Amino acid sequence: MTKLLFCLLGALVAAGQLPAATNLPVALSNSPHPAASGSADSVEKEYKQIMEADDAAQAEVDDWIRDNEAAAAKGAGVPSAELKRRIRDRFTPIRAAYEDFIQRHPDHAHARVAYGSFLNDLQDEEGAQEQWEKALALNPKDPAVYNNLANLYGHVGPVKKAFDYYTKAIELNPREPVYYDNFGTTVFLFRQDAMAYYRITEQQVFDKALELYSKALKLDPTNFPLASDVAQTYYGIKPLRLEDALKAWTNTLALAHDEIEREGVYLHFARLKLQADRFPEVHAHLAAVTNEMYSVLKNRLSRNLDEQEHKSKETNAPPAALEK
Repeated sequence: MTKLLFCLLGALVAAGQLPAATNLPVALSNSPHPAASGSADSVEKEYKQIMEADDAAQAEVDDWIRDNEAAAAKGAGVPSAELKRRIRDRFTPIRAAYEDFIQRHPDHAHARVAYGSFLNDLQDEEGAQEQWEKALALNPKDPAVYNNLANLYGHVGPVKKAFDYYTKAIELNPREPVYYDNFGTTVFLFRQDAMAYYRITEQQVFDKALELYSKALKLDPTNFPLASDVAQTYYGIKPLRLEDALKAWTNTLALAHDEIEREGVYLHFARLKLQADRFPEVHAHLAAVTNEMYSVLKNRLSRNLDEQEHKSKETNAPPAALEK
């Protein structure tokens, strides 16, 4: 199920005519519902149909958001409130289908997991938590539910419970890199909670988060976004672990798919090496960045480079000769 970028809607400006909100690409069946005691095949067929309709709606809304972002730069569009209304209308029949299905099949754990994800994408965290906790009661061996709830507890608290649930998810499925990635991010962001919970120092918290990231990368070694996220973690570690950070970005560079991704990594090299006054290398990295999309950041780094080089020359200038 694609992640709905619903949290961005407040900053978006809708543009152009959007498709009708009631146009379901995968229509839900109008035939009588199977009885709650119907065959397992008929129940699963209905559940699959709802999931397909959910995925289609999510994909369509994601397209709307991307189109609006592109059109917003041109100054066209309608108020963002109108876009929000149309998106809510687009999801209304999906929500109704989930609720009707669960009412008739309250012990269908997978449906509750899917419905919880649907509600969470709509920022209905209380509704999502209710569905996931019921799914967990039905199937306490499902690692995905522990991961989902851990993500939620990391957001709304208590964070201690997030640590417990990530641990349980990994215990049930130690081969899923997403669990390690999410766990590492939560440990890194909530350092004070992690220090108290694990009774370790802040530097040890950094080490723990990096260890979890390392396990995620070992399980998914070609994932460029994951490698990039891990490398960016070093910006939050004080004092800066420069060589470790550069190594992480070197690993990320090896996974880049195109020149855009590679140039993004060059900018990170420049930013880090600028902190170490490695000016010739910074010049080389910035010279390798030619894509217009990076112009603002490149210009900013270039200005910082000029300033630091100037200060360095002043600091290293020989003292003026004493007057006779």
